[in-house]
Amino acid sequence: MKKHLFSLIAILCSGLPMTATAQTEVEPFVPGSTLEGVTYYLPRTAFRVTVICEKTTTRPGDFCKYADRYLRLQNVPTEGSVRWNLKSITLEPYGKPDKNKAYSIRIKSKTVAPLVGLSRDGLLLSINCDANESFLPDLPKPEKGQAPENPRSYMTQEILSAGSTAKMAELCAQEIYDIRDSKNSLIRGEADNTPKDGAQLKLMLDQLDKQASVLESLFAGTTQTDTEVFSFFYDPQQETSRDILFRFSEKLGVLDADNLAGEPVTASIKVLETIPTTVPSEETAKKRAKMEQGVYYNIPARAKINVTFGGQEFVNMETPMAQFGIVDILSSTLFDKKTTTQVTFFQTTGGTKDVME
Repeated sequence: MKKHLFSLIAILCSGLPMTATAQTEVEPFVPGSTLEGVTYYLPRTAFRVTVICEKTTTRPGDFCKYADRYLRLQNVPTEGSVRWNLKSITLEPYGKPDKNKAYSIRIKSKTVAPLVGLSRDGLLLSINCDANESFLPDLPKPEKGQAPENPRSYMTQEILSAGSTAKMAELCAQEIYDIRDSKNSLIRGEADNTPKDGAQLKLMLDQLDKQASVLESLFAGTTQTDTEVFSFFYDPQQETSRDILFRFSEKLGVLDADNLAGEPVTASIKVLETIPTTVPSEETAKKRAKMEQGVYYNIPARAKINVTFGGQEFVNMETPMAQFGIVDILSSTLFDKKTTTQVTFFQTTGGTKDVME
């Protein structure tokens, strides 16, 4: 037994995931005074907030000043700009150790002790059975939009050797018109090299469209849209009608909650149920006194969470939350020498998941 106890203490000190034998005499954890025990925490329910945005970058063309003169294009961008669009917000609950709900299971010899499973951060997962620790899923990957092609790859030697920007713009516009004429000739079947095969004709038309589009970008400018992913954690303390999660700006994107350059993205939390507490009486007081050395666990309460921005609702969910419920006790008689009750707990709330004898 002493050898096993030393091994357990070594595991506790390492901070790694563990299962260990333990006596079911439980007491609130007091640093410096609670000895020879397995300390565990009950969770509070927090959330990982994941925000997905689209970032559109606009760049002016090299010949934007000549867009109207040569191609009759108006209102083309003359300066670079970035625009952000808020696509989605998701909340994923997880269990965060509540430092105010720390308990210690004493280890004693000459007893039948239960097997206790803890998470890496000390949350109680199971008693007398195995339970897998759960983790938040991987975040979505950001995605880069297709980068614009280099228009110089489609310029003729005459365009590249022009002596001024104005002359390059003029020659480039003429090349665009020549490409359009070639396309019309192919469509009408008037070109000398018009292919007989439909697939080949489509290939040639697509190539001409691409050449014209890339050269036109020198006048009209280019846009590139990337998908960006942001993530942070939200630990609500109480019911609220307006918690600012973060701020958002069309020009700057996702900002901190205290950055007034953006508009607020707000969360509201409303508790949907009240967990009844035991009505005090002499009989219940005696039963409670016998149970005080049992295993503490949470009874969570359901809450409704809404996240809105600019009048649009991005999140509308109901979920159990530990901090709005109560703490109760599983009697120590469930885990004595004669009984080996198996219990698993929800990692996000600390509530009982399964109880089996």
